[in-house]
Amino acid sequence: MTKPTQPLGRLLKNELVAEVTRLRQERTVELWAMDEHRVGLKPILRRVWARKGQRPRVLVRPRYEWLYVYAFVCPETGEAEFWLTPSVNTETFTRITEAFVRGRALAEGSTVLLVLDQAGWHVSAESLALEGEALVFKHLPSHSPELMPAERLWSLTDEPLANRVFEQLADLEATLAERCVALTEQEERIRSLTLYHWWPGGADDTATV
Repeated sequence: MTKPTQPLGRLLKNELVAEVTRLRQERTVELWAMDEHRVGLKPILRRVWARKGQRPRVLVRPRYEWLYVYAFVCPETGEAEFWLTPSVNTETFTRITEAFVRGRALAEGSTVLLVLDQAGWHVSAESLALEGEALVFKHLPSHSPELMPAERLWSLTDEPLANRVFEQLADLEATLAERCVALTEQEERIRSLTLYHWWPGGADDTATV
């Protein structure tokens, strides 16, 4: 099942290394990835341990109110930033990305190379206009979520939400916000999940970028 993704991974790695090498001829480069994730009052169900012969039960109360997690991750270092918003669209994406880049407090001559998928709000004219000296986008091939390091974060963000019923979205948001803050201090754990072997700086990396 993994064979089809390996050539894609190697291809993307070669493209990333080439892009980082090109940019680093003149600038300092930080390589990040970002993605969005939807959670809400529709319960997240996960398997649990139970005594032999007993069937575990989980209370569910499905409702359709949603919250979105925007996550930025640097696989090489395990650094991560999380933003919680009520929607995903071009305006939200551009504002959060601008705030992320400002928050990096980049020195003059530094650039964030941001890997992201081809969601409509990632490739709109307004979003692409964000590119400049401080920010460069690298879009993944279509339909390739397995190449996105940030996808690995959702199992962590969802942990305190699984098999629980929240009375209202604000309760879920408070729990999720606390979890995201805690995850920003778990850099080694995040690095171990998101630093794919083919990613620059990963186990297969023989190039200096």
